[in-house]
Amino acid sequence: MDSSSTRRQATRQKLYEAAVTLIAEQGFSATTVDEIAERAGVAKGTVYYNFKSKTELFEELLRHGVGLLTASLQAAADETDERGGTKVEALDAMIRAGLGFIHRYPAFTQLYVAELWRTNRAWQSTLLVVRREAVAVVETVLRDAVAEGELSEEIDIPLTAAALVGMVLVAALDWQAFQSERSLDDVHAALSRLLHGRVGGR
Repeated sequence: MDSSSTRRQATRQKLYEAAVTLIAEQGFSATTVDEIAERAGVAKGTVYYNFKSKTELFEELLRHGVGLLTASLQAAADETDERGGTKVEALDAMIRAGLGFIHRYPAFTQLYVAELWRTNRAWQSTLLVVRREAVAVVETVLRDAVAEGELSEEIDIPLTAAALVGMVLVAALDWQAFQSERSLDDVHAALSRLLHGRVGGR
């Protein structure tokens, strides 16, 4: 990557960080391009040089953020596979990776979850695509777990994958907002017990 591309990526990253923080604080409609530029420490023209509009910036922010989440989930699965772990162990590692992502990017996660429940947004199709990419990573590991006999053939793979991703997102947001004294290890341990079906204490 040449120096101009590196600079542009760094600028876009600053704009993503500024936008996600402002929009999480005050909403999309109330956030102006001027505020995003000021928070990022760049000229207003720089925003329009990188993105045609505030809406495009937000769409690219969704792609960027969920792309990072998807990559972290995939890396956790790959690392487990490389060391010879089981598919259930890979799912457990993905839960921890998801929690780690949310811990690093709480404002983005809050914004992403909020947008999932809204309708008639200009970026709705983009949101559905990036959500599908994240869930698909989990679906793949679930299918492999069923194929290898680690999980029952009766499980509904798409719904189970969505439930696992949703569990991590909601539990992590609750952790950040209401139980921040807990460590990542604490939260991971609780969700791991759910994954392994040990909530009943057996």
